[in-house]
Amino acid sequence: MEKIPKIKAVQAVGEMRLLVMFDNGVERIYDCGSLFSRPQFQLLANPAFFNAVRVDPGGYGISWSDEIDLSEYELWTHGKVIGVDIGVKFDG
Repeated sequence: MEKIPKIKAVQAVGEMRLLVMFDNGVERIYDCGSLFSRPQFQLLANPAFFNAVRVDPGGYGISWSDEIDLSEYELWTHGKVIGVDIGVKFDG
């Protein structure tokens, strides 16, 4: 089984997308649009709330609140690897 890297940083970019940097140096874009079919993710439609995403302690996931989170497995498995020319970079 593949070892899933831990999350080093996360940043909201564009509409309902996250830029996720893993501790192995890989960056992936995760599209949160599909999450809206689940009631627990409805608050993500609020841009201020969506932009408040943060990395959980230890890099095992990300969260917006105690009730709304995603695991490193979900982000790694369903995120799209960024190419050099995609034009999305971390701000910090």
